[in-house]
Amino acid sequence: MRDPRDPDDPKGLVRESYRIEGITVPDCRVIFLDWALSLAVDADMVRAIGAMLDRYGDAAPDHPMTATLRAGLADAASPRRRGGAMGRRAEG
Repeated sequence: MRDPRDPDDPKGLVRESYRIEGITVPDCRVIFLDWALSLAVDADMVRAIGAMLDRYGDAAPDHPMTATLRAGLADAASPRRRGGAMGRRAEG
């Protein structure tokens, strides 16, 4: 069910998560991961999460997906260093 008209939610996963009665935070985390993987490779994750929060968050501030999106936004907005010592070692 890909919707090319909505690059921020191409499969409608976030939209549908808000319609699921009794959805839990762990369910929303799984949906969030699938949603993030469905975005275009060059998508701006912070902007896309913000768009989803603008679209759905105000109307459902206590929904588990709103909490999941907020957590995802906080993580995406504060990039961390990756690699450690193994990432700095030269092969060979």
